[in-house]
Amino acid sequence: MMGGLHKPPHQNDRHFYSYETPRPTGYHPYCSKVQTLPLIPAIKPTFRRSGWARMDSTVRRNRTKHKVVVIMGATGTGKSKLSIDLATRFPAEIINSDKIQIYSGLDITTNKIQMHERQGVPHHLLGDFDSSHAEITPSQFRSVAAAAISDISSRRKLPVLAGGSNSFIHALLVDRFDSESDPFNGSDSVSTELRYRCCFLWVDVSFAVLSDYLSKRVDEMLGSGMLEELAKFYDPDEDESRPKTGLRKAIGVPEFDRHFRKYPPSTKE
Repeated sequence: MMGGLHKPPHQNDRHFYSYETPRPTGYHPYCSKVQTLPLIPAIKPTFRRSGWARMDSTVRRNRTKHKVVVIMGATGTGKSKLSIDLATRFPAEIINSDKIQIYSGLDITTNKIQMHERQGVPHHLLGDFDSSHAEITPSQFRSVAAAAISDISSRRKLPVLAGGSNSFIHALLVDRFDSESDPFNGSDSVSTELRYRCCFLWVDVSFAVLSDYLSKRVDEMLGSGMLEELAKFYDPDEDESRPKTGLRKAIGVPEFDRHFRKYPPSTKE
């Protein structure tokens, strides 16, 4: 069966879409289906032969909006694999929106997609910044990601945004971004108008399946050298009272730092 978007008949009262693809080699079974969810009630995504319909309810007629596919979901649900699958079916390039994978280093610990897994698909903002200099803010991400979208669109390619950092995704997509407002705390001042024509895909996985997969993934990461990678990254002189920033907020880093303080690594190249 060819992949495609469709709207389930029993969900006509909501703006749900599902995306089904054949299961490529190496895919987990639950990665073959994803659902979009209505992030903003006013959004009514429709697809026409002439192209994608506008995704926001109040569009500025004098401005052309770029099309963007946005893949969201919890850690380990298969967002990266789905983005590769889409990018090998359409002329597309991928923009990372994970606030930890945006930094260089700790490729195993942060579970960056490896070069051989990318199948030749260009990736943007993946390991491009040095976290030892400064932490990337949502405002900065909005700027660099918007430039990437413009660049990709100018070459008649489709930008695919993949990652689970909602603060980055919100900052990039809303038309008017206020860095002082918290969009996840019920603020009335948050903009609901999008500056791109978006197709949202939410990867949904049952907790039982996800838990089993994450356990196996951690075992694979340890087998690939995660412990050795973290031992080299460990700094015994770091001030524990200082707030964690950048790569030091990655899952696994604080936990292993505590371990290494009790059991210092035997060698550090």
